[in-house]
Amino acid sequence: MPAKHTLRYLPIAQDDLASIFDFIAQDSPNRALSFVDKLDERVGLLERHPSLGRVPRHPKLREYGYRVLIVEAYLVFYIIRGQEIEVHRVVHGSRNLDHLI
Repeated sequence: MPAKHTLRYLPIAQDDLASIFDFIAQDSPNRALSFVDKLDERVGLLERHPSLGRVPRHPKLREYGYRVLIVEAYLVFYIIRGQEIEVHRVVHGSRNLDHLI
């Protein structure tokens, strides 16, 4: 069984999640809860399988060591640092990533 990593959301990633929740909750609070639970469950898989996300196509993201996990229409950007997984951003896939890098 793979070694377990620790998972840490950076403050900006926590803000991303809160914004995503608020946006979805405008139409359906239940859907917002369901989505955040699903996202948390998928991101939690990184603790045992840190390479689950793929290496992004964007050269700057690759250069910085990011990996990306796709959850529905959202992209979870993270970096593996030893035994720690740092979640840096959670953004909608339609967003322009250039200003986020």
